[in-house]
Amino acid sequence: MNFNYIVDQFADIQVLRYQVPGFDALSLRQKQLLYHLSEAALMGRDILYDQNCRYNLIIRKTLEAIYRNYSGDKGAVDFKAFEVYLKRVWFANGIHHHYAEDKFVPGFSEEFFEREVRALPSGALLLSEGETVDTFIARLKPVIFDSDVLPKRTVQSGERDWILESANNYYGEGVTKAEVEAFYGKMKAEDASATPVSFGLNSRLEKVNGELKENVWKVGGLYSPAIERIVSELEKAVAFAENEKQAEIIETLIRYYRSGDLKTFDAYSILWVEDTASQVDFVNGFIETYGDALGLKASWEATVNFRNEEATRRTQTISGNAQWFEDHSPVDKCFKKAKVKGVSAKVITVAMLGGDCYPSTPIGINLPNADWIRRDYGSKSVTIENIMEAYDKASQGNGFSEEFVWSETERTLLRRYGFLTDILHTDLHECLGHGSGQLLPGTDPDALKAYASTLEEARADLFGLYYLADPKMQELGLVPDGEAYKAEYYRYMMNGLMTQLVRIELGKDVEEAHMRNRQLIARWAFEQGKAEQVVELRRRDGKRYVVINDYEKLRTLFGRLLAEVQRIKSEGDYEAGRDLVERYGVKIDLDLHKEVADRYARLHLSPYKGFVNPVMREVKNDRGEVTDVTLDYTEGYAEQMLRYSREYSFL
Repeated sequence: MNFNYIVDQFADIQVLRYQVPGFDALSLRQKQLLYHLSEAALMGRDILYDQNCRYNLIIRKTLEAIYRNYSGDKGAVDFKAFEVYLKRVWFANGIHHHYAEDKFVPGFSEEFFEREVRALPSGALLLSEGETVDTFIARLKPVIFDSDVLPKRTVQSGERDWILESANNYYGEGVTKAEVEAFYGKMKAEDASATPVSFGLNSRLEKVNGELKENVWKVGGLYSPAIERIVSELEKAVAFAENEKQAEIIETLIRYYRSGDLKTFDAYSILWVEDTASQVDFVNGFIETYGDALGLKASWEATVNFRNEEATRRTQTISGNAQWFEDHSPVDKCFKKAKVKGVSAKVITVAMLGGDCYPSTPIGINLPNADWIRRDYGSKSVTIENIMEAYDKASQGNGFSEEFVWSETERTLLRRYGFLTDILHTDLHECLGHGSGQLLPGTDPDALKAYASTLEEARADLFGLYYLADPKMQELGLVPDGEAYKAEYYRYMMNGLMTQLVRIELGKDVEEAHMRNRQLIARWAFEQGKAEQVVELRRRDGKRYVVINDYEKLRTLFGRLLAEVQRIKSEGDYEAGRDLVERYGVKIDLDLHKEVADRYARLHLSPYKGFVNPVMREVKNDRGEVTDVTLDYTEGYAEQMLRYSREYSFL
C-alpha cells in the first residue's frame, strides 16, 4: 500500500500520520489492552487545554461551534483565516504557539467573530451564570485579539515575575514567583528526605482568602470529570494486563489518580521503571514540567506503545554498556555514578498519542524524572521509531538539503548515515544521557529553576553527541564505520545555528527548552572553536552555510561543554546555568534569522510537524464479544479534532 504520510498543511505546520507496524501480529489480549490504554490516553485531552491557559476551553468550544454552524461563504477571507486559527488552536492545545509560547494573532476580524457568535443557535454558547451574549463577547475578544492580554504562555527568562506574567493556568490569579518559591521551599525544608516527593507536581497553587492552597488534580478534586474517565479505562485495562507486575502498575496509577498522593506516584514510577518484561507499555499522567517557569507543575500527557523487538536489540546493546559509557565520560569523577543502576532501553512503536504528546510528539522519552528514583532504581528510555520514520518519509525530496547543506559531500553523508545516526543520537540521549551523572549530596534538584529543562536537555544531547563519535560505537556494531557520526554532527550544527530559527517569529527570542538547548550547544561550540575555524558560517552566492572543518575538534568541544553542564547540574550552580543559557541559547542574529526565513519560505516547507492518530476500533460478534481491534488511517485532521471534542470533552 502506498501510505500517504501528509494529512494537512497550514500556517507554519504540517500534519502527518504515522503507521503502526506490527499491530496486526499482536494477540487479541494485547490489542484489547492497547485499546483501553488508548482510550485513557484520549480521556484527559481537556486537562492540557485548561493547564495551558484558563480561557482555552471556552475559546476552543466557541470556535468549534462557529465552525460547525457556519453557513456563509467558506471561501471568504475571514472564514479561511478563522479556519487556520482554529487549526492552530487545536495543534497547540490552546491559543499560544506550542513552541514559541506567543499568543496567535488572528487573521480574521473582530466583527466576523462577534457576528458569528451572535448567529449561533441557542445553547451553543457556554455562558457563565448571569452572563449575556454581550458580556460573553466582551470577555473573550481581548483574550483573542489584544496582543497585550496574556501574550506569552510561559515566561522563563529575564527579570520579570515569571509566574505573574505567564498565561498558563498552573497558578491562581495574583500568585507571585516569590510566593511560589517560599511555599514549596518550606515544604522541601520540612521534608529534608533523601527520597523527596515532587512537591507541587499535580496541583494548581491558588489563593483562598489570601492564603495559598493547593488544588490537587485527582478524582474528587480539580479535573475530576476527566480523571474519572481516565481511571475507568485504566480499570478496564487491568483485566488484559500481560502479567501481574503490569496489573500492579496500572492499579497503583489508579490509586494515585484517586488520592492525588505524590508518594503513591513515586511508588507507581518505581514499579513502572522496573517492568522490562511487558511488551505493551504506556505513559499516562502529570509528568513533564517544561510548561511551568519554575519547573514544578506537570502537564498531562499520554502515550501507548509496544516494543519493537528487532530494533530494541540496538538499544539493549547501548544500555547493556551503560557503566562503560559512564566511566569514560569526560565529566569530573565526583559527578559520575560509581554504579549505574537499572538502565533499560527499548525501541517502541507508538499506537496512540494524547495530552502534551499530541499532536506534536517527542521522538524519545526517558522517565522517571525524580533524581532519587533514577539514582536508586534507574530509568527507562524509549526511542519512538515509527514517529521518526514518518518524519523521514514525509521529508524526502522536499528540497531542504539542496538549499541549506553546503556541498554534495555533506549531502552524501546525510543520505548514507543520516537516519541511522539521528536514531542513535536519540537512543544515547534517552538511554544514557538523562540517566548519567549524579547530584552532589545536598544539592536541591530544583536549584536550576527556569533553566533546568534547557540544561537537562543540553546535558543529554551532549552525552549523545560526544559518544556518537567514539570508537566504542563501531566496536559494538552500532555504526558501520568511523565516518557515520559526521552526518549527525553536521545536521545538529546546521539546525542549532541556522535552520531551527525558522520556527521563531522575527524579532523574538528563543523560548522553548529544546530549541534553547540546541542553539546553546551549537553557538557555544561555534564561538569556542572560532580561533581554529572548527566550524564556519561560510557565504556562497549571498547565502550562509554551515561548514565543519574539523570534526574531531568539534567532538572535543562537545566533551568540554558536557563536563561544564554536568558540573552545573551536580552542584546546582544557578548563576552559571543562567549565564550559559542566556548568553548562548536565547538571543538570535536578526540578519541570519531573516535570511533563513526567506530561504525556507521559497521552499514552501512547514517548520513544525505533528500527527493525527489512527482510529482504533473494537470488532464485536453477535454476542457482543470483542473478536479483534483494528486501526483505520483515513481520518483527517479537522475530522479527528472535532470528533475528539465531541467524544472526549469532559471539562
